Amino acid sequence: MPSPRRPAGGGPRNSVSRPLDIAMVAHFAYGAIAGGRSGHVGGVERQTSLMSRWLAARGHRVSLLTWDEGQGDEVVIDGVRVISICRQDAGLPGVRFVTPRWTGLINALNRADAQLCYHNCAEYVTGQVAMWSRQRGRPFVFSVASDVDVHPDLPELSKLRERWLYRYGLRHANRIIVQTDAQRESLKSAFGRNGDVLPMPCPGPAAIEYRQPDPPRGDTGVVLWAGRIASVKRLELLLEVARALPSVRFDVAGMPYEGDPYSQAVMAEAHAVANVNLLGTVPREEMPTRYRSASLLCCTSLYEGFPNTFIEAWSHGIPVISTVDPDRLLTRLGLGAAGSTAGEIAAAIRSFMKDGNRWMEASQKARAYYAANHAVDAAMSKFEGLFQRAHEEHGS
Repeated sequence: MPSPRRPAGGGPRNSVSRPLDIAMVAHFAYGAIAGGRSGHVGGVERQTSLMSRWLAARGHRVSLLTWDEGQGDEVVIDGVRVISICRQDAGLPGVRFVTPRWTGLINALNRADAQLCYHNCAEYVTGQVAMWSRQRGRPFVFSVASDVDVHPDLPELSKLRERWLYRYGLRHANRIIVQTDAQRESLKSAFGRNGDVLPMPCPGPAAIEYRQPDPPRGDTGVVLWAGRIASVKRLELLLEVARALPSVRFDVAGMPYEGDPYSQAVMAEAHAVANVNLLGTVPREEMPTRYRSASLLCCTSLYEGFPNTFIEAWSHGIPVISTVDPDRLLTRLGLGAAGSTAGEIAAAIRSFMKDGNRWMEASQKARAYYAANHAVDAAMSKFEGLFQRAHEEHGS
C-alpha cells in the first residue's frame, strides 16, 4: 500500500481562505495518483489526478474515488484522500452494475461526504453522481472530455441505461465544463445546457527549465504519434503518410488491445513500414524525452476533444499536424497545421520539415499558447474559481 506523501514539488503552497470539500470521481485514476502503471491511465485519469493534487496543495479537502486496485479502503497520497469504490471485476455478471458498482459508489460518496462533486467524461457514472448530489443537496460539476460527449446521438454510449443516466447527469449538473467553443455550441444545441469553456491543465517545463528546440534539418526529422491503438485513432492513416514520406521517421507510442482485431491488424501492417518505429507503451516519465526528440506531433483521429498530447507537445515547443483542429487553433493561431486526408497531412509535414522559419514561428507560438492557457497554475486557478462559484451559487 502506498504510504502518505507530501504534495509533489511545483504545486501551489498557499492555502485558500475558504477551503472546499471536493469529491473527484474517476474510477480508473488510482494508477495515475499512485504514480504506477496499473489499470487504464488516459488523459482523463492524469488530469483528474493532477487536479486533485493541486487542489489539495491549495488547502482544499479532496477525495478521489477510484476502483479498488489493491490499495485498500482508503489511503492518503500527496494530501489526497483516495477512497475505493469496489474492485472492477467484483460481483456477478448481470447484477454487478447495481451491486457492488453503484452501491459501492454511493458508499464511497457517503464516506467522502463532500460539499461538491466533480466528474469528467460521458458515462453512466455521470448520472449516478448527479443523483447522489441532488439527493444530498450538493452541487455537481461535470466536465466534457470529447466532442462525442456533446453529440446528440451519444455514439460512444451503446446501452439505453448508459444514455439515460448520462442525459440525467447533464440535466442536473450545476456547471458543465467544456474545452472548446465548438463543444459549448454543441452542448447548447443538442442538450439545451450552457457550458463554461476552460482550458485543461497540463504539466510541462517551467519557464526557467524551458529550452527552445531546434528546427528540423531538411526532410529527415522525426514525427511522433501517441495514443490508443483503436479504430477512432486511425493509425492506418499515419502509415499511409509514412509511406509517402520515406525519409521521415515516424515514432508510434501505443500498444494494441489484446484480442482486438483492428489493433492487431494495423500493428501488423505497421511492422511492414520501414520508417515506422514502434515504441510500445511509453512510461509517462519518458514522454518529455519523446516530445523533445521529435520535430512534430501528428494526430490522425476521426474525432477528439482537446487532446492532452497537443498540450504536452506545445509545452515543449513542438507544433502539431492533425486531422482534428479544436476551435481551429492550429490554423487560426499558427500552432501547427490541419488536414483531412493522408495527402494533406503529408504535405503539411513536408512543408514544416523544409521551412525552418515556419517551424520556428509555430514552435514559439505553441509554447506561448501553452504557458498562457494550460500551464498548471494558470489553468487550475480557473477551475478553482468555478468550483467556488458553483458552491456559492448553490448556497451550500
